[in-house]
Amino acid sequence: MSESLQAHPLYATDRELVDQLLAVEQPGDGHLVDLARLLQRYDGFPGAQDLQDDLAKTLRFWGLDLEALHRRTRAIWAAGFRPGQQAAAQAVGSGFDTADQDSP
Repeated sequence: MSESLQAHPLYATDRELVDQLLAVEQPGDGHLVDLARLLQRYDGFPGAQDLQDDLAKTLRFWGLDLEALHRRTRAIWAAGFRPGQQAAAQAVGSGFDTADQDSP
């Protein structure tokens, strides 16, 4: 039986995210975390070679190697990073500010 390439069930959403990461010149914490988790997800996966190549390209474009990326993301997580925390904090702040202004 020959080994065939597999389609990853998250390929479509991951492809969109990788395309976004490729456009980032100065990555923030969330970008670095996304790149690290996607590299982990596709490590050794027998398929999605275009996506794996673009992940490696993003790593090089940002001037990092895998060890440096992991070191930075460990520090990010240790500092209390949680996915979506910035967006949630901004939404809460915005809602609070407008609620005060709309009161009679």
